Parts: sequence; C-alpha cells; structure tokens
Amino acid sequence: MATVRIEARELPAAPLDAAAAFHARILPEARRAAGNDLVLLFDPADHTHVHWRTAAVEELAREAAPCRVNGAVGGSSAGVKAVCDYLEAAPGVTGQLFAVDGNPGEKD
Repeated sequence: MATVRIEARELPAAPLDAAAAFHARILPEARRAAGNDLVLLFDPADHTHVHWRTAAVEELAREAAPCRVNGAVGGSSAGVKAVCDYLEAAPGVTGQLFAVDGNPGEKD
C-alpha cells in the first residue's frame, strides 16, 4: 500500500488556501500513487480542514477505483502503521478519512 504524507508546513493555515495548495501541489503526486492502493497521511489541523480533506479522499477514491484510497489524520508512527495494516486486510474499505490514535483530526 502506497502512502503520501502531507505535512502541515506544506499547506497554508486557512482551509480554502490549504485545499487549493493541496490540489495544485500534492494531488498530482497522489494521482500517480493511486495506481495502487493508497493512504494519504495528513498532519493534524483544526476542525475547519476536515471537510476539504474528506472530499479530496472521497473523490480521489472514486477516480482511482478499483484501487482504494483512504486518508489518516495525525497519530504516532505505530498508529499509522496499525491503520495501514487494517486497510491491507480490509479490501472493501475506500474513501474514508481515519483519525489515528483517537486524534479527531484537530489540533488545539
């Protein structure tokens, strides 16, 4: 399963600007990687980023079918590995944005 890490420092703080930057700079790499099953690994951000991230994962999953695309937000490397292991064993799961280590996908 391929992964693409999206670090907070790569994107602006404002959600509309972050979404635009993601689509301009990171989406082409994600599309190339989506030739295989893919997990997008997002750093935590505040709640205003949840909707654009979810929409990006869902639409990329539709476009990449039958390959699967999911997202994971935050968490330790062990938590990310656990989510990736789960997804390897769950072939019907696609288009989902997971919170890792109980992280709701937000930072304070």
